[in-house]
Amino acid sequence: MLRELKTFIAVTRHGTFAAAGMHIGLTQSAVSAQIRQLEHVLGVQLFDRTGRQAILNAAGIRALPLAREILETFSRMAVPVDANEYRGELKVGAITTVQTGLLPQALVRLRQMAPAVECKLVPGVSLELLSQVDAGELDQAIIIRPPFDLPKELHVQVLRKEPFVLIVPNAVEGDDPLQLLNAHPHVRYDRASFGGRLVSQFLREQKLEVPVALELDELEAIVKMVECGLGISLIPHAGLWLERAAKIRVIPLDELTFHREIILLSRYSQRNLPVPQLFAQCLMAGADEA
Repeated sequence: MLRELKTFIAVTRHGTFAAAGMHIGLTQSAVSAQIRQLEHVLGVQLFDRTGRQAILNAAGIRALPLAREILETFSRMAVPVDANEYRGELKVGAITTVQTGLLPQALVRLRQMAPAVECKLVPGVSLELLSQVDAGELDQAIIIRPPFDLPKELHVQVLRKEPFVLIVPNAVEGDDPLQLLNAHPHVRYDRASFGGRLVSQFLREQKLEVPVALELDELEAIVKMVECGLGISLIPHAGLWLERAAKIRVIPLDELTFHREIILLSRYSQRNLPVPQLFAQCLMAGADEA
């Protein structure tokens, strides 16, 4: 019945038998057959079949949390009790700042706790990695939380919140962020990126139209451009540049501060599997120490 319960949950997430089938790799008729089998075993109908939508009835609403509980209990039965029992490949996507921030120590912990697990790191930008998790090409990805609602089948775990700051060359005087943004060219965090969209929102809210000297998506490169005097920039307080004596001034935004959230993204169907769950624990341990 585990297969039928998974199909039942998929239908409730996607709203129709056809949409559920597309996401779990079954035809609409196969989904219908599995739901009929589940209803036959339970002795109750779970959906009001009106039109194309699959709407839960009272019995279905009661059954849904129990179905999730059964599947979660089953997945916990597979959790190894010994490190050598953790096996397989883990495909993890990560944005650049995470690759040199949270990720290294998390991978060290994972290696110590599960030496037989082979981890493959896939670099990329947040939108690209999100799509790969959604398509099942990655087990998990560490990305910036997007400024839009995620598909229901994706699970989010917040790892940390990073405040944005204003960085300016040492030679630039003044400490008022809004005055400086009005007076100097901007090395712009790429507007197409999730982090860059947060900057765009901030500038709109403050009714600022800043002259753009350059636009790019690499934080280390942005810092270097500011060091060289190309302009000033709004970036998250994160990255390798914090580990060296960068020739810039960092100006906090104080009450105007906004943040980007770094999240661990996975599919609901994968999040409680032993290896992804262990990796999430390793990441959270590092986030708690930061």
